[in-house]
Amino acid sequence: MLKKISKIPFKGTAEQKAKLDAVIAECKDNKSLLMKVMQDAQEIYGYLPYEVQVMIAEGMDVPLEKVYGVSTFYAQFALSPKGEYNISVCLGTACYVKGSQEVLDKITEVVGITEGECTADGKFSLEACRCIGACGLAPVMMINDEVYGKLTAKEVPDILKKYGA
Repeated sequence: MLKKISKIPFKGTAEQKAKLDAVIAECKDNKSLLMKVMQDAQEIYGYLPYEVQVMIAEGMDVPLEKVYGVSTFYAQFALSPKGEYNISVCLGTACYVKGSQEVLDKITEVVGITEGECTADGKFSLEACRCIGACGLAPVMMINDEVYGKLTAKEVPDILKKYGA
């Protein structure tokens, strides 16, 4: 599955750049530390936008393609920012056979974004996952740490209204 690149303009601060520059300076002589630099960068910025990937590639003297390849291969990296309310819909087998795709489709309709995106106002982000670990409650979605189980697509708009959708 390809990760989507954020449609939200990058808004890094000078303080964030200084932190990333310090991490890169500490690791630049050891290319095997690329993952550590990328993990630290994601902690600093919350995600790995193109601009941050360029900073890492240039600072570590590695091809941008390598940074992008690592960021899209490992699920721990996000190319889009997370919203104030991160919605995660389980598409694992138990949830899927009980209608989680319809739940995901309704969320997309209500908040106006697709999986892997964040709303322009930064309020909502949406992701699909393979298992939340609540198969007995299938289908399941989470909004931040709140679990909603035994869902139907019809219930989604009322749940999202609680979060300002």
